[in-house]
Amino acid sequence: MKEKERNFFKDVYEVVKLIPKGRVTSYGAIAAYLGSKGSARMVGWALIAAHPITDVPAYRVVNRNGLLTGKQHFGAPDAMKNYLEAEGLQVENDRIVDFEKYFWDPAKELI
Repeated sequence: MKEKERNFFKDVYEVVKLIPKGRVTSYGAIAAYLGSKGSARMVGWALIAAHPITDVPAYRVVNRNGLLTGKQHFGAPDAMKNYLEAEGLQVENDRIVDFEKYFWDPAKELI
């Protein structure tokens, strides 16, 4: 892995650690906040690599429509859903109910 990628991954982890319990953000919102607007997939790769790191709540990151697109990376099929529901969010058909209400935008929240 290139040093630039390592630093980007670390930056992603630092943002994800700031997402409050009961809130979610998107891969694209994190990428935009980090100045890499077109790098949503790279954020996803960073979060896949984060699974051994226990203090990175990767389950709080979903796609731009509130879909749990990363759920296959959490072991059990319903693990991501269960983590989110334990924090008070409602998930139906792998989508956050009232996604806009629970959306945390780092560009607005971390000013």
